[in-house]
Amino acid sequence: MITNEAIKLENGVEVPKLGLGVWMIPEEETEAAVKSAIAMGYRHIDTAQAYKNEAGVGAAVRNCGVPREELFVTSKIAAKNKSYESAMESIDESLSVMGLDYIDMMIIHSPQPWVEVNQSENRYFEENIQVWKALEDAYKAGKVKAIGLSNFLKVDIENILASCEVKPMVNQILSHITNTPFELIDYCKSVGIEIEAYSPIAHGLALQNEKIAKIAKKYGVSIPQLCIRYDWQLGMIVLPKTANPDHQKENMAIDFVISDEDMNTLKNMERIENYGEFGSFPIYGGKVQANREKLGQK
Repeated sequence: MITNEAIKLENGVEVPKLGLGVWMIPEEETEAAVKSAIAMGYRHIDTAQAYKNEAGVGAAVRNCGVPREELFVTSKIAAKNKSYESAMESIDESLSVMGLDYIDMMIIHSPQPWVEVNQSENRYFEENIQVWKALEDAYKAGKVKAIGLSNFLKVDIENILASCEVKPMVNQILSHITNTPFELIDYCKSVGIEIEAYSPIAHGLALQNEKIAKIAKKYGVSIPQLCIRYDWQLGMIVLPKTANPDHQKENMAIDFVISDEDMNTLKNMERIENYGEFGSFPIYGGKVQANREKLGQK
């Protein structure tokens, strides 16, 4: 079990390298799911305003029996909030809904409102500067301990870096075997931004990949374990999502090492182009990849 390993951000805050994602976990199931994970050893919980389950996360954190300072809670400013005022109000609302005195990390969920992702060329540069200013002020006030981004491409990050007082500390992105944006990852690392990987199991599609299954079998591990370890060995904070206690336990057991040869195979595995039924979610839509390629970030 390796849940005690952490990555130190530029401001000295340590983020547990393995976290529990709670996207799509219903509010009424969230508290139990998070308590289960914490009891097993998870110390990093990743939620968002858009997930509508912050209250369940907060209840679990308050009632799990583990000291608050030993837990790391991340939430995200909803993508629709594109003004200083709406962003700051949303941060205060998240604190109130979760019943917490502070949030360990708050990040901007997307550079574009979700209704425009894959539909619009507008990158909301000026608006994101205002949202970032709200995050900076919340950070200075001690409401949040670290601040960052999610789903930001290089051009979006450069926009923030050009005017910020406090640099973004993380960029949370889609990254998994068959879809790893190496150029974006390398750029972020070059400017001191750590990477968090969501959907490490490709929203379940990796389970259907025979080539991934063959390598997992070689190591005597499950496909999810191989997928999580892949992002882990690339130096990322990894956020697998599950409410199932058995899966939570399995996802922790990644204390094996993928060989350099197999990592190279996994890095160069045929790219997934179609997320099927999940393509309706903006981040899995085809134009996201097209935008990356257009902006030079494959």
